[in-house]
Amino acid sequence: MAFSDELWNAGAGVYAEVRAHPFLTGLADGTLPHAAFRHFIVQDAHYLRGYARALALLAARAPSANDTVMFSAHAAGAIAAEQEMHAELAGALGLTAEQAAAEPVAPTTTAYTSYLLATCHGGSFAEGLGAVLPCYWVYAKVGEALLGAGSPDPLYARWIAMYGGEEFQAVVDAVLALADRIGPTLADTERARVREHFVTTCRYEWMFWDAAWRQETWPV
Repeated sequence: MAFSDELWNAGAGVYAEVRAHPFLTGLADGTLPHAAFRHFIVQDAHYLRGYARALALLAARAPSANDTVMFSAHAAGAIAAEQEMHAELAGALGLTAEQAAAEPVAPTTTAYTSYLLATCHGGSFAEGLGAVLPCYWVYAKVGEALLGAGSPDPLYARWIAMYGGEEFQAVVDAVLALADRIGPTLADTERARVREHFVTTCRYEWMFWDAAWRQETWPV
């Protein structure tokens, strides 16, 4: 079994819960309140800044020059997504970039990015890869699943098209190929830690959409 298959099997139950979440079903059928999507866009912009830093850490620790180039490009791409797509979507929601940046980073966003950065700083390269992988892979799976039906809301259809398209899938495939390349080099204990990180951040993916659905704020 390829290492990526091993990881996906470990997180498959969480992904099933992701797909069933009312945020995503509402995205597909157009019933998701724009206020919930607005929360998602604001928090995703905050998240992507932390995610880009995690990818930059992986780039510095990557096993080959090509892998360094790949993760450096992905880190830059995360910032570009924030500046371009999020600006477009936020604008359609009547939100300026300055207003979005001024909104507080929500609890789940803080927890997720902190976990990513802690793992990429303190764990092995493989552990960091396991932690960042669900953000690539779960989004691609969600985008692929939703792309066929699209959404009656053009704003949601735009988001689905970005993550369900071939260009993003090619990015994900390159990272999965790296996971399959390093998997056989890992001792059983490290493989287990990578799986644990992968499942944990799959759970954070569910929590991130759930936080947007609830329009989460700090309780005190």
